[in-house]
Amino acid sequence: MIYRSRVDIISQILDAANGGRVKKTNIMYKAFLGYNQVKEQLAILTEKDLLRYDEDTQTFKTTEKGLRFLQIYNLIGDMIKEEEEEQQEQLAKGE
Repeated sequence: MIYRSRVDIISQILDAANGGRVKKTNIMYKAFLGYNQVKEQLAILTEKDLLRYDEDTQTFKTTEKGLRFLQIYNLIGDMIKEEEEEQQEQLAKGE
């Protein structure tokens, strides 16, 4: 199993709940988390207004704030990937 940072886990949860009406078990499977771990993270993300919980349907939805987090997370990931690719190209050229 590859180590994932807390930020990586948060992004996977928010991504899983993007679009709304997602139950806790669906988030567990999509984010590859255990019950206790997902329960703890969902409480934190709801408290921080990154997720919204609908008590009537017992589902989660990523909020606007959560979508902004995902957007920035993906942008940073793309920047890191580009930098790594540039370094690989330089190594291949022998620079």
